[in-house]
Amino acid sequence: MYLREFFTPERVDLHLAGGSRNEVLEALIALLELDDRARNVLLRTVRRRENLGSTGIGRGIAIPHCRSLVVSRLHMAYGRHPGGVDFRSIDNRPAHHFFLIVAPPLEVSGRYLPVLGKVAQFAKEPDVPGRLAALESTREFFELLDSKGV
Repeated sequence: MYLREFFTPERVDLHLAGGSRNEVLEALIALLELDDRARNVLLRTVRRRENLGSTGIGRGIAIPHCRSLVVSRLHMAYGRHPGGVDFRSIDNRPAHHFFLIVAPPLEVSGRYLPVLGKVAQFAKEPDVPGRLAALESTREFFELLDSKGV
């Protein structure tokens, strides 16, 4: 299983809009191309998850994630916010890179936790934040994933 399998060019935004945590979450969810009702339900679910504890893992990276009935399979999106957003990260620094993961509550494939782990492992690599910041195209995002074997 490779993270690349869960992304399409339409689900990668290198100029994510929003000046707050909630606005960034809205922009990320919009990348999933769900209907209005599903987007609203998912936004409430992701916000609830963030209220339990921030998914800002530090080094400018956040991994908002949740399970929801509005999806029938695992979905991912990546967004980069050049200015950074206060995401209540563990290092108290703004988050610039966001990996959204959404899966159904009962997922037969069992990929949710392994994907979450893979993103966290990828994010811990020393050169990843700098390489994400230097991306100039969606193609380069996929090349980075490929180069890391994730």
